[in-house]
Amino acid sequence: MRVMMAGVLGLSLFAAPAFSEPALGLWLTEADRKGQVAHVSIQKCASALCGKIVKVFSPAGQEISHKNVGRMIFWGVTPTGGGAYQGRALVPAYNTEYDAEMKLSGNQLTVGGCKGPICQSQTWKRVK
Repeated sequence: MRVMMAGVLGLSLFAAPAFSEPALGLWLTEADRKGQVAHVSIQKCASALCGKIVKVFSPAGQEISHKNVGRMIFWGVTPTGGGAYQGRALVPAYNTEYDAEMKLSGNQLTVGGCKGPICQSQTWKRVK
């Protein structure tokens, strides 16, 4: 059950200054079942991190108009140590919220979560 992570998960920030939070920035999702990918902007939102879809691209790489552009897909994300984060996320394709986990490793961010027995994840790449 692979869903455009432009439809998926959650992150957050700690008491350190925002400029030192390594998860901040722009991330490229994996392709959904239609072959579309998205740019998700991770930013500080109050005392946590949140992520919003800022662009969506066709399988050919062309930016396209999409109903989920501007939609918040994760919020209340906080670090749990060792590059890991927990928060809440939304899968727009199913309009479903769930608990989410993220793991940062260099320029890759693995995002995932479970709703009951169904779990999914994706690895996003930092946009330079």
